[in-house]
Amino acid sequence: MEQDYLTKATVEGVRIYALRTTNLVRQAAKMHHCSHVASAALGRAMTGALLLAATMKDGERVNLRFAGNGSIGEIIADAEGSSVRGYVANPNVFLPLKDGKLDVGGAVGKGNLVVTRYLQNAEPFTGYCELKNGEIADDLTYYLFKSEQTPASVALGVLVAPEGEVVAAGGFFIQAMPGAKDEVLEKLENNVLRIPYITHLLDMGYTPEKIIEILGQGLKVNFKENIAVQFKCRCSKERVKNALAALDKKSLQEMGQDEVTEAHCDFCNTTYTFTKAEIDAILKCK
Repeated sequence: MEQDYLTKATVEGVRIYALRTTNLVRQAAKMHHCSHVASAALGRAMTGALLLAATMKDGERVNLRFAGNGSIGEIIADAEGSSVRGYVANPNVFLPLKDGKLDVGGAVGKGNLVVTRYLQNAEPFTGYCELKNGEIADDLTYYLFKSEQTPASVALGVLVAPEGEVVAAGGFFIQAMPGAKDEVLEKLENNVLRIPYITHLLDMGYTPEKIIEILGQGLKVNFKENIAVQFKCRCSKERVKNALAALDKKSLQEMGQDEVTEAHCDFCNTTYTFTKAEIDAILKCK
């Protein structure tokens, strides 16, 4: 099994990141029992979150919330460093193909994209914009330009087999750094227009490094590092227990009347159970 990873590179004053997320998107799609279009939407959002997280410092986190009026409901993707998690409100959404492709834009609909960056030693920064078309990549590109004044190009893709298996997933991110020359940007723009769909390249076995070489064709590519990426949720029974312990005494007493109390994590679709005795033990510490 080919590993999921992100490759960082620069091309003459321009930052280029590319990554393969096939395994983690497949894992998330199975975990949430996603339909074809829900797998594509969630996979694109999580891949995009990883690309944005890669531009941030260690220990910082980014949360994407696609709040459209389409049948899929909200899409949430949350990334910190090399780890990502996410979910969709309605994983069972089904729509007919549009121009032979999964209609992610139709599933998302019109609405807003909200991006929250959790920074070190600073208050969280939240920006938002209207969804451009609900296709996730175009929405992120539009957000970066509109809300953060960052000219960038984002490409995201998830290829889903007819039987529902995620076959390929990944994306790339191009961002001009201060001082980048116009002729370099023009060359990159032309290369982007000529490149096949990212999922087609990944399905054919192209690595993130090779994709960056294609994007930087005719320019000097300087590879920086490769980083393994994964689906990873930060929840645990201990964390849920600590959250319960923060509740007021009356709420815990009401829970303690039931034989079993359940707490569900939307991100990893895990349900934690607490017996009456466990709730009573938490109560005794109040």
